[in-house]
Amino acid sequence: MKRSLKRLIIDTATDYIFLALAFGSEEIDSIYELGVNNHSVTIIPFLEDMLSKAKIKLRDIDQVIVGIGPGSYTGVRIGVTVAKMIGYLNNVDVYTVSSLAFLASSSNSKYVLAMIDARRGNAFMGLYGNCNNNMKIINSDVLQNIDDFKKSLDLDYEVIQLGKPKIDKILESKLLSKVDNIHDLVPNYLQITEAERNLRNEI
Repeated sequence: MKRSLKRLIIDTATDYIFLALAFGSEEIDSIYELGVNNHSVTIIPFLEDMLSKAKIKLRDIDQVIVGIGPGSYTGVRIGVTVAKMIGYLNNVDVYTVSSLAFLASSSNSKYVLAMIDARRGNAFMGLYGNCNNNMKIINSDVLQNIDDFKKSLDLDYEVIQLGKPKIDKILESKLLSKVDNIHDLVPNYLQITEAERNLRNEI
């Protein structure tokens, strides 16, 4: 009998930290908890506790799936860094997926507009579809004015800004991308940082 893959799922792009452990496509345990700008402090203890309850070690993990953004600059970087370390040190396959896809997976609506606030009337947004429990991208992730983006859509959709991901939908979709070279794994910020913007203004 084929052994079920042990999968660790990580996303830290929003105010909520999300960690999950799945055997095959079945979620065994998960953590979805509101943080206070402290994902860097809580992610390792949460991870250790989850692995301990499942009675497995990091070396037993077969795959890591990580949300690479867009979202909070610092938050995205934390999750990606942890995934990168696990992948490199344990020679584990790492797969990436949009953090907006994680958010959208929490809804069963036919069309879901996942949205993460980016201030000044802008947001990170991605439109996803649900068909027979199979998620797909309708409009690729963008950073755009909220009203302008909504006006460009000509279908009915549910706006989702908060929700615990349904990991089986992510794992059974075609939204995952394998990282061929772990050193090439980087977040998808969809924008330049404030420091970069200030530097450019000074030049």
